[in-house]
Amino acid sequence: MTHPPRPIRELPDELVSQIAAGEVVERPASVVRELVDNALDAGATQITVRLMAGGVRSILVEDDGVGIPPEQLPLALKRHATSKIASLEELESVATMGFRGEALAAVASVAELSIASRTPAAVHASRLDARSGELQPAARAPGTSVEVRELFFATPARRKFLKTDATELAHCLEAVRRHALVRPAVGFTVWHEGRLVEQWRSASTQQRMADVLGEDFIANSRAVDARIGPVHISGRVGLPDAARARADQQYAYVNGRFVRDRLVAHGARSAYEDVLHGNRQPSWVLFIEIDPQRVDVNVHPTKIEVRFRDSREVHQAVRHAVEAALAQSRAPAPPLPAPATGGYAFEPLASAASPAGPVAGAGAAVAWRPSVAGAQTRLGLQDLAVLHAQEPSPRWAGPTTAASAAAAAPGTTATDDPGDWPLGRALAQLAGIYILAENRHGLVLVDMHAAHERIVYERLKAAQGDAALAAQPLLIPATFAATPAEAATAEAQAEALLALGLDLAPLSPGVLALRSRPAALPDADPVALARAVLAELAEVDASRVVQRARDELLATMACHGAVRANRQLTLTEMNALLRDMEHTERADQCNHGRPTWRQLTLRELDALFLRGR
Repeated sequence: MTHPPRPIRELPDELVSQIAAGEVVERPASVVRELVDNALDAGATQITVRLMAGGVRSILVEDDGVGIPPEQLPLALKRHATSKIASLEELESVATMGFRGEALAAVASVAELSIASRTPAAVHASRLDARSGELQPAARAPGTSVEVRELFFATPARRKFLKTDATELAHCLEAVRRHALVRPAVGFTVWHEGRLVEQWRSASTQQRMADVLGEDFIANSRAVDARIGPVHISGRVGLPDAARARADQQYAYVNGRFVRDRLVAHGARSAYEDVLHGNRQPSWVLFIEIDPQRVDVNVHPTKIEVRFRDSREVHQAVRHAVEAALAQSRAPAPPLPAPATGGYAFEPLASAASPAGPVAGAGAAVAWRPSVAGAQTRLGLQDLAVLHAQEPSPRWAGPTTAASAAAAAPGTTATDDPGDWPLGRALAQLAGIYILAENRHGLVLVDMHAAHERIVYERLKAAQGDAALAAQPLLIPATFAATPAEAATAEAQAEALLALGLDLAPLSPGVLALRSRPAALPDADPVALARAVLAELAEVDASRVVQRARDELLATMACHGAVRANRQLTLTEMNALLRDMEHTERADQCNHGRPTWRQLTLRELDALFLRGR
């Protein structure tokens, strides 16, 4: 059955507002977010949120901001009426939390709303009822109170999609938490059903993070403060050991605005690639500051999404800033020894079968020896020697005295304090797997294979460096059917592809021909690699595809080149491994994200033996 065509006509204002409300107001937490945004834009230093039934029955947000003059209260409820911007130029460089001027109108179309506000110069407050339009005097201190009652009463179908009161309350708390993290100078209080559920007093940035996310987050995270090009990134990133099962502690802010941005999340997550174990989720609080004209916040009515003018520079800045913070070991590196003392570095030694020089291959022995003039020797690809596991005969290396330990490590004396080295002085080897060492805090346990695997891996990456990728021409070009998006990306990013060793050009409409591939990846499927690079080049940063593939290859080589379990080490070799760990980036985890060492403090040891009780 066909209906006669309807004439084109303007929609009623109320219907337009309800359509807009479908984008702006998803649940009570959406209302809380919008009202707190307005309070912050008003210069509030204290914000109180009062909820009933998880915010479904009532939401009241009170602030001590500049207030709204009584003659402007009716205008505040009109669609696209705002004091935040007045021109296109101001929109392109907006620095306020709100600017669209549609939140209050959208909320008023689906709920009962009233505003009570007072400016510092006014003798009393004024209260406006959105439903009746009645304006009358009211009593309150300078600032603004916005009350929303019976959310979605005008659209009952929408109300059926809401969850339980407890669930809606949790979402409201999360909305306030996101504001609290980025505004430490502002106090926040949340009440539910007349009961105080959260309170965050004005504090420093670090103290606010501890109050909101817990002291454990501060203890298991590192500070970030990096300026990379036009982007300044600060905050804290969680250690790999403290990764969580869910991504519920990942907060990113752009110019003070919480955003859920795939680009930023991908940049931060990529910094954890070879230090995170399994499918764990890292934690971070990142504050990104960038010229407002380089970011578009007018992307979505909720303002939770943004678009960057140069997405690659932001992605790279986030990744490098997080990588730099994670590169430092929890055991800070001591000063490098003076040349006269002699350092210890990993070097292939001649095996008994070949006294003239090192043997790179099966049966080659790898050990540590004092390096010439204390210089640290880097392990190149051509020097990698594979250690084969010894016969399984775990043994205790024997108790050592201070004198014997000093004798085992040239450049030290018997009176040296073990605490002079962050990872301490080696005492013994346990079960052919662990190294036991003593530092000023107590006992250090080291997984020698995992630790040496990280050392070798970092040296292999350093030897490879950032040199341009060499290309290996293909005898027969690999052709594949390309989607229109892949063909467009290949044409637009031809120079970037060549820099990655990929000579990719159109062969015919809808077909691409690959004439070279990276020489460092001879076993990779060229077509699959090209498709992966094109996909990421269209999204974020294609160089990570090749870099990840190279790192996986180096990680495999490092795993095979690291000292194996049941390899019996001397005290000199164990101390050399500990010193190398102290000077290696990301030495707290192996290439697979497993921890390499653990500290048992004297207090923990005393507790095991009930000392002092």
